[in-house]
Amino acid sequence: MGSDPGERTGPARLVLADDHDLVREGLQLVLSREPDLEVVGEASDGREAVAVCRKLDPDLVLMDVRMPDMDGLEATRKIKAAQPSVSVLVVTTYENPDYLFEAMKAGAAGYVLKDASKEELVGAVRNVLDGESSLDRDLAARLLQRLASESPLPGGTSQPAESPEQPERAAPVPSGLTPRELEVLAHLAQGESNPDIAGVLVISRATVKVHVERIIRKLGVSDRTQAVVRAIEMGVISPEIGRR
Repeated sequence: MGSDPGERTGPARLVLADDHDLVREGLQLVLSREPDLEVVGEASDGREAVAVCRKLDPDLVLMDVRMPDMDGLEATRKIKAAQPSVSVLVVTTYENPDYLFEAMKAGAAGYVLKDASKEELVGAVRNVLDGESSLDRDLAARLLQRLASESPLPGGTSQPAESPEQPERAAPVPSGLTPRELEVLAHLAQGESNPDIAGVLVISRATVKVHVERIIRKLGVSDRTQAVVRAIEMGVISPEIGRR
C-alpha cells in the first residue's frame, strides 16, 4: 500500500480524480513533465477513484471535492480505510475552513487550489510525498486546534473548546513513540515545517525528517497531517497543543 518516501526507487505514482475531463487533462499535462512524478490512473467520480486506487495502489491521489455518485470526502474515507498509506491531496476551488476540516477528518493530507500555479501544484504534491505539509501554517494550526477541541478524550468524554489548566498526568506512550518524537509531534500540531522544527530544537533538518517518518510509521498513517489527527484522536495531543 503506497510507498515510504525513503524507500521509493522510481517516480511517485499518482491518480487524478475529477469529473471534468479538461481538469484531469490539465493536471496530467503539468505533472507528466516532472521526472519524479507519474500519473498512473484517472477517475471521473468518487466511486471510480476508490476502485482505481484499489487496483493501482498509488502513492498519492489528487481528489476533487465535488464529484457525482460519490463525493471526494466519502471517496477519501473509503480509500484511507482500505489503504492507509495512500496520501490524498484535496483539489478545491476555494479555502473553506469548514470543508477543509472535514477533509482532514476524512484522511486528507492537505489541499491545493484549482487556480494554483504550476509551481504551487507541483510543490504541494511533492510536499505531501516528502512528508511535509501542504497546509498554510496558520490554517493548519487552526484546523488541528478545532479537531482537538472536538475529539473525545480517553474514556468517551469530549474535550471542551476552552478548559482550565490541569496538572500534567502520566500517560502511556502509544506505538512506542519516544520523548523526542512526542516533542516533534507537538510542533507538527502547531503547523510548523521541518526547517521550523529544526531551528527550535537545534537539530538538523535531516534529523527532523527521520523523526517525522518514524512518527508516521508508528502511528500507521500516510503523512504528517494525519499523524497529528491520529495523535489527537488517541489523546496524545491535547487541545492546548498548538495554541499560541
